[in-house]
Amino acid sequence: MSMQGFSDNYEDNSTEQGFQFTFFCDSCREGYKTTFIPSKSHKKGRFFSGLGQAISVGASLFGKDSIGYDVERGADIIGQRFEGMTAEWHKEHEAAFMVAQNEAKGYFHRCPKCKNWVCDNDWNEQEGLCVDCAPRVNVEVAAAKGKKMVQDIEAKAQGTTVFNGEIESKQTLCPNCGKPAGQGKFCNNCGTPLSMIKCSRCGAKNQAGARFCGECGNNLV
Repeated sequence: MSMQGFSDNYEDNSTEQGFQFTFFCDSCREGYKTTFIPSKSHKKGRFFSGLGQAISVGASLFGKDSIGYDVERGADIIGQRFEGMTAEWHKEHEAAFMVAQNEAKGYFHRCPKCKNWVCDNDWNEQEGLCVDCAPRVNVEVAAAKGKKMVQDIEAKAQGTTVFNGEIESKQTLCPNCGKPAGQGKFCNNCGTPLSMIKCSRCGAKNQAGARFCGECGNNLV
């Protein structure tokens, strides 16, 4: 027989040694694991081979994503996990589940609007609703201020000069073939050397192929 919790959003972590359950917040998915309750009859029965693993009993309420299996399939699998246990153990299991629910309820709130069970982190205590239905004003104000600050920083950066250099593209033409020579020491097209020519009069360096010095006008040929 499947057990129906105050929320379908829980895992049954019980083992042959005892009983424990994890109930999850429908909003943030954080879980609360209840106190472990030892079984008094676990030595009298044997578990199905798959009992060591915790399997989710169901999905979140009202169609939210499942943490593990859907409700129907989860109930079947839970039944298989506990196959072979004594009737006494099953009674202990159901009783422990009721105790665990009462314990877990103290850590969750049921939103009267969306009907979800949420933890303290997702509960607006001032409005009596979950934060999805009634966001906290101070949190929303802080978030809005942070967003606006980023926008102001970006706007300020757009009007700030951060580069004062010259942006230009220079292309060297080969003095022999007249085509773009590339960035190497020789022309990519004809192989003419592209090294700088030093003026014999003033010592200034001139582009390869120059006929006269750009500084003093000395004949470089």
